Amino acid sequence: MSSNSEAVRREILELIPQVAVYFRQHPAPGMPDGLRAVFESHSLTRRHGAVVTQLGIDSPLTVSELAARLGVSLPNASDLVSDLCRAGLADRAPDPANRRRTLVHLSPEHRAVVAEFLEMRAGPLLRAMDVLTPRQREGFLAGLRAWAAEIADRG
Repeated sequence: MSSNSEAVRREILELIPQVAVYFRQHPAPGMPDGLRAVFESHSLTRRHGAVVTQLGIDSPLTVSELAARLGVSLPNASDLVSDLCRAGLADRAPDPANRRRTLVHLSPEHRAVVAEFLEMRAGPLLRAMDVLTPRQREGFLAGLRAWAAEIADRG
């Protein structure tokens, strides 16, 4: 049984769709023209965008790491990476520490534009965090981490 009051529960249920709409838009508002052109000319989807986001935040990653982060099968993650490589957004290279593993990273020519795009997409949340007190930010982040863990655990 949850300790959330009915008013809190209702507010959460009202807010989640508002936030979800922002992240479901494809192509994402504010996507730089060059990046948008690559997505459109190669018929890349939001799922490809999720891979690009992960690589823009933490690169290089193995295909297995990408699959785990995105909650998709290894073959699905591999297909997404192959599509991004064909589009020129990503590259694969052998892991120097373990030649049996393959590392995936953003192509050098796209790193700056992806970083700029990720900063722009995070802007509303970062601006919202700026108006919170340090204690409120800590609480918000704790809640966000718990929500992410719950989603990862139970889907």
